[in-house]
Amino acid sequence: MVPTLRAGDLVVARRGRAVRPGDVVLARYRTMPERLVVKRVLRAAGDGWWLASDNPYAGGDSERHGSAEVEAVVRLVLRRGWRPVAVPPRP
Repeated sequence: MVPTLRAGDLVVARRGRAVRPGDVVLARYRTMPERLVVKRVLRAAGDGWWLASDNPYAGGDSERHGSAEVEAVVRLVLRRGWRPVAVPPRP
């Protein structure tokens, strides 16, 4: 999720929040439910969500794995030193 998230960042996420396109979320792809991922929501996809990475070179988004189930919506990012950073919208 570079540049939105960096190595060492901590995220604060909330379950049960309404999911909207543009949100950064914790989710599980149906093709690999054992793995929790951090991605950005692009759109609703049937009974799931179509996700993308902010880093176009990272791969591993819905183009490869299909739709996902959102577990929680990221509300806050904590950088090293516990400095809070707002979750920026998708460019």
